[in-house]
Amino acid sequence: MKFPVIALRLSFLFSLAMGWCALSAQTSKPNIILVMPDDVGYGDYACLGNPVMRTPAVDAFRQQSLLFTQFHVSPTCAPTRSALMSGRHEFKNGVTHTIFERERLSLKTFTLPQMLKTVGYKSGIFGKWHLGDEAEYRPESRGFDEVYIHGGGGIGQTYPGSCGDAPGNSNIDPALWHNGKFVKTKGYCTDLFFDQALRWIDEQRGKQQPFFAMVTPNAAHTPYVLPESYYQYYLGKPGVTPDMAKFFGMVENIDTNFGKMLAKLKEWNLEQNTLVIYLASDNGGTAGLKLFNAGMRGSKGTPYQGGTRVPCLFRWPVGGITAGGECAALSAHLDLFPTLADLTGGKVPAEFANQVEGRSLLPLLKDPKSAWPDRTIVHHVGRWERGQVAGAKHRSMAIQNSRFTLVNNKELYDLQTDPGEKTNVIAQHPEVVKQLRAAYDTWWQEVQPLLVNENLDGPAQNPMKVLYWKQFGGGPGPADKPAEKKPKAQKRKKQAP
Repeated sequence: MKFPVIALRLSFLFSLAMGWCALSAQTSKPNIILVMPDDVGYGDYACLGNPVMRTPAVDAFRQQSLLFTQFHVSPTCAPTRSALMSGRHEFKNGVTHTIFERERLSLKTFTLPQMLKTVGYKSGIFGKWHLGDEAEYRPESRGFDEVYIHGGGGIGQTYPGSCGDAPGNSNIDPALWHNGKFVKTKGYCTDLFFDQALRWIDEQRGKQQPFFAMVTPNAAHTPYVLPESYYQYYLGKPGVTPDMAKFFGMVENIDTNFGKMLAKLKEWNLEQNTLVIYLASDNGGTAGLKLFNAGMRGSKGTPYQGGTRVPCLFRWPVGGITAGGECAALSAHLDLFPTLADLTGGKVPAEFANQVEGRSLLPLLKDPKSAWPDRTIVHHVGRWERGQVAGAKHRSMAIQNSRFTLVNNKELYDLQTDPGEKTNVIAQHPEVVKQLRAAYDTWWQEVQPLLVNENLDGPAQNPMKVLYWKQFGGGPGPADKPAEKKPKAQKRKKQAP
């Protein structure tokens, strides 16, 4: 059996040629909202099988939307955000980690909001950015017009170098970075992010301004800090630990805010011509896995299906998307950039056009059974030690097509008959293994020149802390002393969660 090695470099122009031009011409440019929680797994929603979760808003949205059941993201958070912003694999943007300067989106990347700006959109981000905290890397320098975020990979997190948040921050009453300065807030972080997104959307509505709102709360990432009333329901449920209860409470709160947002779209008469994308997580599941993992193997930080496969829902009423339908086409985060370019007519400068390697999903949004040539997608956890990329080629990686996945270069699983990846069939399919290995070798060679963040030393102090101290006073304490430089070959003891 032969499988085409149509890898991540599938032609952007070919994707556009497959586009849904007739429908786009019939409708005005839709508003676009992308909601993406943090660290929530495929099995953390009631409508997808979780036995204790309460997610009424997502459950109802599922019946109004098209669900992509074989949609993949990266195994960890910053890499996924990089692929969303660019339409290409995160390594090709230099993003191979979540800290140590390797979370920074290459300055040679043309971003999603920059593309949408070419056709008159305003863009706002609310929540987690995690693609660089230095001035030239922050979202206000990458195409966003409205910025309401925390620093680093989580509220209050601090790591050596450029990745980190305001000092002493917490999910409750956090200091947040808003359009060039910190604001001290009152309330729980997820509520704050959605509320600010709604205020900004209302402003754009008043101006009849097409918009792209990217709502990316840091929930349900650790630490599990939230008002006690948000998680009381889950305490004592069978199989639910106290931390799991808090995690589920964070997920339910996201659902509550999402429902509030959908109600406002309806009230404001924006519902019909707003494309709402609910990308259910930025990586595989975490705290809820022991209760339910939708039959998958693996979790965040692994190259198995449980580390990368997440549900993705699309609703656009005037766009004719099949309500309550499903699409099983192999798809991924890097497809959203070309999809939105196709839908809006957004322009990509010639020097960046060959960077976009995802496919437009518009044909599938029109007809989930549309022809969809097979492809290969690479999952790589990255996170090797500094200077050790040469030995990381086959460590924590997978390359898959619609049927088979080759994991760590030594495990092959038939996803059609074994979606839980329990039986290694590598000996039975030598031709498949040969083809997947060849495709992976080509990809590995392609990414090497683009790993631009591998050996960078960051600033002595995290930029977000410095900005906070400049605005409110204070300064570094003992915990902010720069870490000693370690030999490249020595293993770092601390890894980001």
